[in-house]
Amino acid sequence: MKLRLILIVLIVTLNPVLLEAQCAMCRAVLESGENQDIGKSVNNGIQYLMIFPYLLIGGLLFIIYRKYRHSS
Repeated sequence: MKLRLILIVLIVTLNPVLLEAQCAMCRAVLESGENQDIGKSVNNGIQYLMIFPYLLIGGLLFIIYRKYRHSS
């Protein structure tokens, strides 16, 4: 059962057709060249969305570090 779940997750996450679904839409908007502010806005949005996973992982690692440091 676990192997089947892992296999399904890998197929879904590594399928190139699914990975490029949203990129084609963004690329069409950004390559139109009409308004360069849109490209800057898309880049800012990407940075905004990517900061939260790093903060969560960093916070989790900090908590784990503190627990192991105090238990020794």
